[in-house]
Amino acid sequence: MRKNNSKKAFTIIELMVVITIIGILASLVAPKFMGKLESAKVKTTQAQMQMFSTALDSFNLDVGRYPTDSEGLAVLWTKTKDIRSYDGPYLPKPVAEDAWGNPYLYKTTSDDNAYDIISYGKDGKEGGEDTATDLSIWDH
Repeated sequence: MRKNNSKKAFTIIELMVVITIIGILASLVAPKFMGKLESAKVKTTQAQMQMFSTALDSFNLDVGRYPTDSEGLAVLWTKTKDIRSYDGPYLPKPVAEDAWGNPYLYKTTSDDNAYDIISYGKDGKEGGEDTATDLSIWDH
Protein backbone atom coordinates (compact mmCIF):
# COMPACT_ATOMS: atom_id res chain seq x y z
CA MET A 1 0.00 0.00 0.00
CA ARG A 2 1.30 3.37 -1.01
CA LYS A 3 0.94 6.39 1.17
CA ASN A 4 -0.30 9.57 -0.45
CA ASN A 5 1.92 12.37 0.89
CA SER A 6 0.43 15.13 -1.24
CA LYS A 7 -0.73 18.07 0.86
CA LYS A 8 -3.99 19.78 0.15
CA ALA A 9 -3.60 23.53 -0.22
CA PHE A 10 -5.09 26.46 -2.06
CA THR A 11 -3.55 27.35 -5.36
CA ILE A 12 -2.68 30.93 -6.19
CA ILE A 13 -5.58 30.95 -8.69
CA GLU A 14 -8.07 29.92 -6.02
CA LEU A 15 -6.78 32.61 -3.67
CA MET A 16 -7.07 35.24 -6.41
CA VAL A 17 -10.67 34.19 -7.12
CA VAL A 18 -11.59 34.45 -3.42
CA ILE A 19 -9.89 37.86 -3.10
CA THR A 20 -11.71 39.09 -6.22
CA ILE A 21 -15.08 37.94 -4.84
CA ILE A 22 -14.39 39.66 -1.52
CA GLY A 23 -13.42 42.83 -3.39
CA ILE A 24 -16.63 42.79 -5.43
CA LEU A 25 -18.75 42.28 -2.31
CA ALA A 26 -16.92 45.08 -0.50
CA SER A 27 -17.47 47.47 -3.42
CA LEU A 28 -21.20 46.78 -3.24
CA VAL A 29 -21.52 47.13 0.54
CA ALA A 30 -19.06 49.95 1.28
CA PRO A 31 -21.02 52.81 -0.36
CA LYS A 32 -24.16 51.94 1.61
CA PHE A 33 -22.17 51.70 4.83
CA MET A 34 -20.44 55.03 4.16
CA GLY A 35 -23.82 56.67 3.59
CA LYS A 36 -24.95 55.46 7.01
CA LEU A 37 -21.72 56.75 8.55
CA GLU A 38 -22.30 60.26 7.19
CA SER A 39 -25.93 60.16 8.32
CA ALA A 40 -24.75 59.19 11.81
CA LYS A 41 -22.31 62.11 11.86
CA VAL A 42 -25.12 64.54 11.00
CA LYS A 43 -27.28 63.12 13.80
CA THR A 44 -24.38 63.24 16.26
CA THR A 45 -23.71 66.88 15.40
CA GLN A 46 -27.40 67.74 15.79
CA ALA A 47 -27.49 65.98 19.18
CA GLN A 48 -24.40 67.90 20.33
CA MET A 49 -26.06 71.15 19.27
CA GLN A 50 -29.12 70.27 21.35
CA MET A 51 -26.84 69.56 24.31
CA PHE A 52 -25.25 73.01 23.81
CA SER A 53 -28.69 74.58 23.68
CA THR A 54 -29.69 73.05 27.01
CA ALA A 55 -26.40 74.14 28.61
CA LEU A 56 -26.78 77.65 27.16
CA ASP A 57 -30.28 77.91 28.64
CA SER A 58 -28.89 76.88 32.06
CA PHE A 59 -26.16 79.50 31.73
CA ASN A 60 -28.80 82.10 30.83
CA LEU A 61 -30.93 81.17 33.86
CA ASP A 62 -27.96 81.58 36.20
CA VAL A 63 -26.24 84.60 34.67
CA GLY A 64 -29.19 86.40 33.07
CA ARG A 65 -27.72 86.40 29.58
CA TYR A 66 -26.25 84.10 26.97
CA PRO A 67 -22.46 83.97 26.50
CA THR A 68 -20.91 86.70 24.40
CA ASP A 69 -19.20 85.88 21.11
CA SER A 70 -15.81 86.24 22.79
CA GLU A 71 -16.80 83.86 25.64
CA GLY A 72 -18.21 81.40 23.14
CA LEU A 73 -19.13 77.83 23.94
CA ALA A 74 -15.97 77.26 26.00
CA VAL A 75 -17.61 79.06 28.92
CA LEU A 76 -19.94 76.06 29.22
CA TRP A 77 -17.15 73.68 30.28
CA THR A 78 -14.48 76.05 31.61
CA LYS A 79 -15.09 77.03 35.20
CA THR A 80 -14.79 80.77 35.72
CA LYS A 81 -15.35 83.14 38.62
CA ASP A 82 -15.23 86.23 36.42
CA ILE A 83 -18.91 85.99 35.56
CA ARG A 84 -21.36 86.97 38.27
CA SER A 85 -23.80 84.19 39.30
CA TYR A 86 -21.91 81.62 37.18
CA ASP A 87 -22.75 78.17 38.53
CA GLY A 88 -20.98 76.00 35.96
CA PRO A 89 -19.43 74.22 34.35
CA TYR A 90 -22.59 73.41 32.43
CA LEU A 91 -21.02 70.59 30.43
CA PRO A 92 -18.83 67.89 31.98
CA LYS A 93 -16.16 68.02 29.28
CA PRO A 94 -15.18 70.08 26.22
CA VAL A 95 -17.06 69.49 22.99
CA ALA A 96 -15.37 71.98 20.72
CA GLU A 97 -15.63 70.05 17.45
CA ASP A 98 -18.44 68.56 15.41
CA ALA A 99 -18.50 64.94 14.25
CA TRP A 100 -16.16 65.78 11.33
CA GLY A 101 -13.55 67.38 13.62
CA ASN A 102 -14.40 70.95 12.61
CA PRO A 103 -14.98 73.67 15.23
CA TYR A 104 -18.50 74.81 16.05
CA LEU A 105 -19.32 78.44 15.36
CA TYR A 106 -21.18 80.21 18.16
CA LYS A 107 -22.52 83.71 17.66
CA THR A 108 -25.03 85.93 19.34
CA THR A 109 -27.90 87.23 17.22
CA SER A 110 -30.32 90.09 17.50
CA ASP A 111 -33.38 88.02 16.61
CA ASP A 112 -35.68 86.00 18.87
CA ASN A 113 -33.23 83.09 19.07
CA ALA A 114 -30.52 85.16 20.87
CA TYR A 115 -27.73 82.89 19.58
CA ASP A 116 -26.85 80.47 16.81
CA ILE A 117 -24.62 77.41 16.78
CA ILE A 118 -23.37 76.35 13.35
CA SER A 119 -21.48 73.39 11.98
CA TYR A 120 -20.19 73.80 8.45
CA GLY A 121 -20.53 70.06 7.84
CA LYS A 122 -18.07 67.66 6.30
CA ASP A 123 -16.07 70.23 4.30
CA GLY A 124 -15.76 72.70 7.19
CA LYS A 125 -16.61 75.61 4.87
CA GLU A 126 -19.64 77.85 4.72
CA GLY A 127 -22.25 76.65 2.24
CA GLY A 128 -22.29 73.29 0.56
CA GLU A 129 -24.65 70.48 -0.28
CA ASP A 130 -25.32 66.93 0.89
CA THR A 131 -22.88 66.01 3.69
CA ALA A 132 -21.21 69.41 3.34
CA THR A 133 -24.48 71.21 4.16
CA ASP A 134 -24.25 73.71 7.00
CA LEU A 135 -26.17 72.74 10.13
CA SER A 136 -27.70 75.24 12.54
CA ILE A 137 -29.27 74.67 15.92
CA TRP A 138 -32.44 76.27 14.57
CA ASP A 139 -32.72 74.12 11.43
CA HIS A 140 -34.45 71.13 13.03
